[in-house]
Amino acid sequence: MAGVAHFSWIARYMEEAEHALWRAAGLSIVPPDHALGFPRVAVSMNFKAPLYFEDEFEVDVRITAISSRSVSYSHTITRGDTVIATGTMTAACVRKIEGKMQATELPLAILDRLAVHA
Repeated sequence: MAGVAHFSWIARYMEEAEHALWRAAGLSIVPPDHALGFPRVAVSMNFKAPLYFEDEFEVDVRITAISSRSVSYSHTITRGDTVIATGTMTAACVRKIEGKMQATELPLAILDRLAVHA
């Protein structure tokens, strides 16, 4: 109603940029066999300027750390030269076992492909 994007959409834009990075690496964050999952375990956002409806904007995502069980990213959302928001996100690698998630090692094939973007 105020003509600006709700703050929760910023996290969605960050997540979509993460998915695009995975696709650029030749991966899918939702593997066809669905044996692994990548839930977010930490998210932070800092808002610098409003994002208005129908604004065109860019989301820059970078991998800031890869451990044996997680990937961390930094994001910058801009409209032209204006920084709208910055944020960080960490996703853990989990294996789905009998309806429960258990932390597991990132497969080497994923590590190798993501390392190029780190």
